[in-house]
Amino acid sequence: MPEIDARRLTFKIVYYGPEQGGKTSNLLRLRELLPPERAGEMMALDTRGGSTLLFDLLPFGFRSESGLLVKFRLFSVPGKTAYDATRKAVLARADGVVFVADADRSLEAINRESFRRLADDCAEVGLAFKYLPLVVQFNKCDLPNAVPEAETRARWSAAPWPLVFAAANGGRGVTQTLEALLRSLHRRFDGECALRARHALDEDTFVVRAMGGG
Repeated sequence: MPEIDARRLTFKIVYYGPEQGGKTSNLLRLRELLPPERAGEMMALDTRGGSTLLFDLLPFGFRSESGLLVKFRLFSVPGKTAYDATRKAVLARADGVVFVADADRSLEAINRESFRRLADDCAEVGLAFKYLPLVVQFNKCDLPNAVPEAETRARWSAAPWPLVFAAANGGRGVTQTLEALLRSLHRRFDGECALRARHALDEDTFVVRAMGGG
């Protein structure tokens, strides 16, 4: 459940996935693509050699017509299995998750294991995986060994989550991934947070304002 009081609503979004799949790259590109007045400074804590060891954090937000300050805190978690405790600590109390898979064909088994670990970690920190707003991004689709989009869509045809195909280093698919998650967040929390009823934030307005429009 997002943190909420009379003046502020804060959503926690976690980017989760295998090591060096592109979680931090997503946050870096978002920082460049979001309007400067909407996004805060990105914080990267203890990152070495391209791998996140603690977490990255990117805050951004907007103010609704009702005066409510809507904030988003985007985290990326370490992909290495050695940092299991840190990953779970960051995942705890998440309102939504972006699972960043590496589209490289040779890493399909690693993606599956990481996705299974996400479900297990959610259970351990008290998140109901079945109801969690979730988007699955397949990153590095521009590389030669990437699994073709049609093949991936066929394999994931029964999945209930949005799928986005990305090349995060160049910005492709980065905002589309976040927009898809924002829509899932709105559908999940509209009633509990009175987004539409009290703050005139229907789904489209919520997404447009969050992404810097309006």
